Amino acid sequence: MPDRLGPRESRDAALIRSAPFFEGLPEEAVENATVHVVTRSHPPGQVLLLENDWGSSVYFILEGWVKIRTYNLDGKEVTLNILGKGELFGEMAPLDEVPRSTDVLTLVPTVIGNMPAQDFVKLLKTEPEAGIRLAQLMARRLRQVNRRLRLRESDSQSRVADIILFLADGQGKKAEGGIEIPNLPHRELSSLSGLARETVTRVLSKLERKGLIARDRDTLRIPDIDALERMLMT
Repeated sequence: MPDRLGPRESRDAALIRSAPFFEGLPEEAVENATVHVVTRSHPPGQVLLLENDWGSSVYFILEGWVKIRTYNLDGKEVTLNILGKGELFGEMAPLDEVPRSTDVLTLVPTVIGNMPAQDFVKLLKTEPEAGIRLAQLMARRLRQVNRRLRLRESDSQSRVADIILFLADGQGKKAEGGIEIPNLPHRELSSLSGLARETVTRVLSKLERKGLIARDRDTLRIPDIDALERMLMT
C-alpha cells in the first residue's frame, strides 16, 4: 500500500492544490503536477531569485507577499510588481530556457511552493486549460504594465491612485466596507510609481482626507473602487 501523507505533507499538498492556477483542472493532472512540490517558509527581506539565475523551478505564493525588482541604467532599484497569495512567478525562465530576468524577494513572512520546472512544463503540454490560464495571467500582467506606462506622465495623485488600483486588481480582497490591499511601505509605492517617497506620503494623506482610501497598520482599504477609478479619469 502507498505510504500515507503525514500531517505536514497533507497540509502542503492542500495548500499548493488550492492555488487558483489549478482550479478546475483534472484532479489527477493536478496531483501528478504537484507531487514533487516542496513548500518553504521565508522571512521578510529574503531574496528568492536573482537576475541571471537559471530557472529550475516555478514558484507559487501560498502565504505572504513578494516584490519583483530590477535596476535601471543608473543602478536605481525599480519595483516592477507586487505579488501575493495565489500568484505564481518564475514561469518564464523554464519556458524560454533562459536565465531569470528579475530579482524576487519577500516583503513579509511568506510561504512558497516550489514546483520543478519540468513538471510545470509537462502540465502545460498535457492540459490545454493550464496553458490558457497561464496566457490569461500573462495578458493581465501586460495590461497592468501598459496602463502604468500610459500614466507615467500624469500628475502625482493619478499615479498613486493607479498603483493602488493596480494592486487591488492583482491582490485586492473583498472585505467589509470595501476592497483591502496590504498597506505597503511608502518606499515600495514610490518605486512602483516612480515618485519620490515624500510625494507618495503626501498624496496618500490627501486621498485619505477625501475618503477614497482608509489605512491602518497592515491594510489599505478602498471603500468605493469606482470612485477612485472616476477620480483617475477626471
